[in-house]
Amino acid sequence: MNYRKFQADHLFTGFEWFSNDSVLITSPGGEIVDLVPAAEAGEGITRVSGILSPGFVNCHCHLELSHMKGIIPENTGMVDFLVRVIQQRGFDAPIIKKAIEEGENSMLQNGIVAVGDICNTPNTVDQKKAGRLLYHNFIETMGFIENSAAQRFEASLAVYDQFARLYRTPAESVSIVPHAPYSVSPALFQMITRFPGNQLLTIHSQESTAEREFIEKGTGDLHRLYEALHIDISFYKPAKNGSLPSYLSHFLPNQSLILVHNTNTNSHDLEYVASGELPVANLYFCLCPNANLYIGNPLPDIDLLRQYRAVIVVGTDSLASNHQLSILAELQTIHRHFPHIEKVELLQWATLNGAEALQLDNVLGSFEPGKKPGVIVVKEDFSKVERLL
Repeated sequence: MNYRKFQADHLFTGFEWFSNDSVLITSPGGEIVDLVPAAEAGEGITRVSGILSPGFVNCHCHLELSHMKGIIPENTGMVDFLVRVIQQRGFDAPIIKKAIEEGENSMLQNGIVAVGDICNTPNTVDQKKAGRLLYHNFIETMGFIENSAAQRFEASLAVYDQFARLYRTPAESVSIVPHAPYSVSPALFQMITRFPGNQLLTIHSQESTAEREFIEKGTGDLHRLYEALHIDISFYKPAKNGSLPSYLSHFLPNQSLILVHNTNTNSHDLEYVASGELPVANLYFCLCPNANLYIGNPLPDIDLLRQYRAVIVVGTDSLASNHQLSILAELQTIHRHFPHIEKVELLQWATLNGAEALQLDNVLGSFEPGKKPGVIVVKEDFSKVERLL
């Protein structure tokens, strides 16, 4: 076998720095064979400058919105952003298809090997048939009116079926998931969480102060969203037990959940998470800082999340709310605002943690024999990433 051999200034395994003298050995197809001292590696070593790392995992993306790049101006605020996405996402099919292809190409070029992708339509099915990236497809559904739950769920199930045909074991790669706590009724939550095989889910969570105000008080700026959608929400009664507990209660003990954005997550929420009373098996906190800044939301209190030992992962959100689909660009933003966080920790969020969150850590996320995690090299100042395998 013609092994591939790589050595860099630094080597990150997915969870720790490894000896700088080490050489990573892979099969020609990228399967990890071993990590050995350079003296034992033999000839044919490719030496690169920077940090050798497993490929990045993008835990939150909306690839189907790639055609909306630059359409929505920055700093609109959450409500106006949502209204504009709903009103302006309609484009001709060839434009949408081309933008999806370009979006996937950019993720490949930016060292991304797997994606948790939000799907409201089957528009990305054809692109994903090629298998260039690993995807977990989160079929998103929404409907805040109880009597529309069955109709809304059936529409999402039709999308689910089109993605399910791509996989031998659909439950491992496709889920039906709720959009956000303010857009899904209790009846629809129940249909989602009890759908057979639905063990990995995600939800837009605590993305703005308006969301918390509405969930806990029934007031605030989200009322403009319902007015724009011509939805009468006079029936709504605020949650008595707080924002996060109120909607986590819909999920089940065998389910893992990725909470996305978390810009308004506070110590009371995290005390609840740390209490051991969670209804779910695993909880992950996904950061999409560049989208937060684009929309005009604050960044999450990342130090608070770390203080409570939250399991952190990273996403890009969509090109409707970001300038690029690059996990490295997200790490750059986090590093700029939280320079005290060590790079080894940031890299773990973007590799092994992400792989675990998407339940792909048996093949991705770390340099361990038998895995095919991709091989990238990241400049030490986080300025550039290059895909090697």
